Amino acid sequence: MNTPVTIIGAGLGGLMLARVLHVHDIPATVYEAEPSPTARSQGGMLDIHGHNGQLALQAAGLTDAFHALVLEGRQAIRLLDRNGTVLFDKADDGTGQSPEVQRGELRRMLLDALPAGTVRWGHKATGVRALGAGRHQVSFAGGTTVVTGLLVGADGAWSRVRPLLSDATPEYVGRSVVETRLYDADARHPATAKAVGGGTLVALDQAETGKWFVAHREKGGTLHTYTMLSKPQAWFAGIDFTDTAAATARIAQELDGWAPELTTLITASDTTPVLRALHALPVGHRWERVPGVTLLGDAAHLSPPNGEGANLAMLDGAELGKALATHTDDIETALATYEQALFPRGAEAAATVGHDPTPQDLINFFAQDGHTE
Repeated sequence: MNTPVTIIGAGLGGLMLARVLHVHDIPATVYEAEPSPTARSQGGMLDIHGHNGQLALQAAGLTDAFHALVLEGRQAIRLLDRNGTVLFDKADDGTGQSPEVQRGELRRMLLDALPAGTVRWGHKATGVRALGAGRHQVSFAGGTTVVTGLLVGADGAWSRVRPLLSDATPEYVGRSVVETRLYDADARHPATAKAVGGGTLVALDQAETGKWFVAHREKGGTLHTYTMLSKPQAWFAGIDFTDTAAATARIAQELDGWAPELTTLITASDTTPVLRALHALPVGHRWERVPGVTLLGDAAHLSPPNGEGANLAMLDGAELGKALATHTDDIETALATYEQALFPRGAEAAATVGHDPTPQDLINFFAQDGHTE
C-alpha cells in the first residue's frame, strides 16, 4: 500500500489499528489531541474478552505482553443488594475468559509496540473536509493541516471525522456515571474493601431501578467506583463537581439507607468526583461507503457501558488493519470488507444495552462469565 494511513485518535482502537498495520509493514500516523501519553488518567480496569479483545491482541502479536499485565484474581465478581447482602458471588478460579488489566497499562503496551514518532501528540482535530478522489484534509488547533488518501476516525463519541460519513450525533441515554476512588482501602476502609472483595462488585437496589454502581479493585488497594444514576442532565448540572465533599454527599443522598460500607465508596472519595454523561449513537448506525474514510470504536458505534466498548474498539482496529493488509492495492475493497462486518458487530453489542438491570439480569450475565468495564 502506497497510501500512508492517517488515524485520528490514540485510544485503544486507533493504537491497535496502527500496531496491526505496523505488523504488516504499512505506514501509519496517529494524531492525538492530548499533549502526552500521561496527560490524563486512562480510566480503570478492563476485562478483555476472548471473542473480541483477545483476538485483536493476537492479530497484533501482543498476546504474551498482554498476559504480563493481567492482574490475577480480579475476575472475581459479587453482587450485593443495598443492605450489603450477597446475592451472587463467584471467585476467580482461573477458568474465566475475561482477564482484567488496567486500561492505562494496556494503552502503554500498545504505544511501546509502535515505532517512535508514530503518534503525534498535541494535535487536536478541529475539522475535516473532502478534497475529492478519496482525499481529505484534516485541520488541527494551531492552524496546521494534513492531507491524506486514507483517513480513519478513531476519535470517540464526538468524532470530527464522523460527519464525512453520517449525520448521526450521540444522544443522552437518560443516565450518567460518577467516578470516585478510594486509595489504600484495605487499611483505611476495611469494611468497604471486604464488601468489594477481590475483583468486581456490583450493588443495586432490588426495589428501585436506576440506582446502582460498579466498583473494581485495582492495584495497591485502590477501589474505583462508578455510580450510575438515571437522572436528566439538568439534575447533574445542579451539582458542583469541583466541591468534592458537597458533590459526593449529594450523590450519596440518592443512596440514602444503603449500607455504610457501600456508600463509603462515594462519600470517602480520595479524588474529585468525575461526572460522565452517557450518550449513544442509534443502534444499527451505519453509512454508505465514502471513498478514503472510515470509523472505528465509539466513533462508529457508541453505546452506554456494557463491557464491550474497549474490546470492540480493539477488534475494529485489528480487523481494519487486516483488511488493509489483505487488499493492499485496493483501499475501497478493504474498507467495504471491513464495514460489512463492522455494522452488525456494533449493532449486536449495542442491542444488549437498554433498561436498567434487575438483579436476575445481572446474575444471569455474570453466570455466563460476563463482566463490566
